Amino acid sequence: MQIQETKKTIFSGIQPSGILTIGNYLGALRNWVQLQEEYNTYYCIVDMHAITVRQDPSVLKKRCLELLALYIACGLDPEKNTMYFQSHVSAHAELGWLLNCNAYMGELSRMTQFKDKSAKQGNNIGAGLLTYPVLMAADILLFNTDLVPIGSDQKQHLELARDLAERFNNVYGQTFTVPEPYIGKSGARIMSLQEPNKKMSKSDENVNAFISMVDPADVVMKKMKRAVTDSGSGIIYSPDKPGISNLIDIYASCKGVTPKEVEKEFEGAGYGTFKEAVGTAVAEILTPIQQKQKELLSDKAYLEKIFTEGADKARYTANRTLWKAQKRMGLAPRKL
Repeated sequence: MQIQETKKTIFSGIQPSGILTIGNYLGALRNWVQLQEEYNTYYCIVDMHAITVRQDPSVLKKRCLELLALYIACGLDPEKNTMYFQSHVSAHAELGWLLNCNAYMGELSRMTQFKDKSAKQGNNIGAGLLTYPVLMAADILLFNTDLVPIGSDQKQHLELARDLAERFNNVYGQTFTVPEPYIGKSGARIMSLQEPNKKMSKSDENVNAFISMVDPADVVMKKMKRAVTDSGSGIIYSPDKPGISNLIDIYASCKGVTPKEVEKEFEGAGYGTFKEAVGTAVAEILTPIQQKQKELLSDKAYLEKIFTEGADKARYTANRTLWKAQKRMGLAPRKL
């Protein structure tokens, strides 16, 4: 008798705290679509992470739906993926508290993002900003996650999740799967169009620094034409040419080719010609996604069905893990 191989589990999530960029798509969402065929996948909208910074409630609610619609518009199939809002599965917060009780102040205060973000907030630093990496660890560990798709700048958070899982397992017995990183083969790090040594960010104050997933084709082209390049004029992929190398990465990711192939295609071309080609390639990807997202947002009942059914499915698996952890720590056991 042939034994059926169990699929490995992948978990990931995005905050609904801003409009996603082409970097989010090329570095994360597009890879997620490929992973849905071969893994057991949970793709969460991490709304509880978003509130570590105060949000306008009506805007946050709107962005949650927009992000769910974007997930589907980018190609995530609701029949193949579990998609839901983090706040609809209370086990995230409950396990977060158990892990908080096993985390150390020192390791949390050393987190790079905490140091960067707290420096901008002055004296009124919310406790959630310090402890949200523990909630992130809970997100991952709830589903016995094997792999977490991350960019190179997110390794520190995954390392904390691994440390907490191992610490808990060593103290209370084997409870959690220790997750491994999954880093996509291409497009994993798209940089700012204005500061190409810095990652493209949806929170950048300079709107010309990023291409938003909702930018129409004419805006995409204007931003691309304003993109910072380097001295010289050749389309050359090199560490000492971060501006043009970033545009090559974007074009290569959009077209599914290598940087070397891009260099060959545009040999002898100038920056202006290449920027126009990159803008066109990006717009060709974004336009059908934008149209599909708009269509989905016109059917709120369908979206509600997706996130409700997703939460039900996620809740079942998450609760089993949570209750196991509670029992191991000596809390009164619950019935399944």
